[in-house]
Amino acid sequence: MSAIPQARFDFKPLMLLAVVALAAWPLIGSGATWLTLTVAGLAMGLIVFVIASGLTLVFGLMDVLNFGHGVFIAFGAFVATSVMGGMADWTGSAVAWQNLAAVFAAMLAAMAVAGAIGWAFERVVVRPVYGQHLKQILITMGGMIIGEEVIKMIWGPAQVPLPLPPSLRGAVLLGDAAVEVYRLFAVVVGLVVFAVLLWVLNRTKLGLLVRAGVQDREMVESLGYRIRRLFIGVFVAGSALAGLGGVMWGLYQQSVVPQIGAQVNTLLFIVIIIGGLGSTLGCFVGALLVGLMANYTGFVAPKVALFSNIALMVAVLLWRPQGLYPVSGPR
Repeated sequence: MSAIPQARFDFKPLMLLAVVALAAWPLIGSGATWLTLTVAGLAMGLIVFVIASGLTLVFGLMDVLNFGHGVFIAFGAFVATSVMGGMADWTGSAVAWQNLAAVFAAMLAAMAVAGAIGWAFERVVVRPVYGQHLKQILITMGGMIIGEEVIKMIWGPAQVPLPLPPSLRGAVLLGDAAVEVYRLFAVVVGLVVFAVLLWVLNRTKLGLLVRAGVQDREMVESLGYRIRRLFIGVFVAGSALAGLGGVMWGLYQQSVVPQIGAQVNTLLFIVIIIGGLGSTLGCFVGALLVGLMANYTGFVAPKVALFSNIALMVAVLLWRPQGLYPVSGPR
């Protein structure tokens, strides 16, 4: 009996990251500046990945176009301002472990609140429009607008500062290049989230059941598993990841506004379209490409930076109309 052929992993999209980085080097000129911009771009990309991963998870596994994803980002960011404000002694301390403890407490609280809001959002807003994409877009956008108004009622309409604790400020030297400490922290958090997502989806029984439920719901339910509960869990997990991303983006900007979710919504959809709708790996690579492109063009040609991500999306879709890693391939 011949062996079952194994699908080969497609390395071309990963090579595209190297091509973009190496192509930018001669345009920037300075090796130290190039390294600084590259690390900054990767950090920005990984923050965007954390935010977008929840959205691509919900779309890829539940076929839900959630244009209200930004409300979970905003709630996560504002919860972080309250938690870190209430731990001012720790966030202002010169002791690194106290700073990190306060940041992680804010992240956990943001994920819990965003997950709870996601559970309510799925039951009230999304559930009546499963399988109806146009209605999903309209009703979830309406849900985001309502969420922004609720945030204004609780925290007010003004910008709220979210400063970095002392241990996450400043920069470290890598040769002649100065790299911000917070960007390195964001790289670590983003890589951990990516690794956990891949492990859960591809190496656990839970991930197997969810993916099997997407392919053949009736069969999985006939085995005694309640797919609806699994799907609700996916939506809550995606919302919690958005809350975590909101904290990271707020710390990246060092301030938050009620519209913070709406401000990044377009960027998120660019990322998941580049990566391939519903693809976790594609979302990861697409977010890194967007982060690198934004930083390189912002330095080399600031006037072009506003359009660089759209141009990148167009170029990728001309090359691969279904995105870098379509869902029929590896996720």
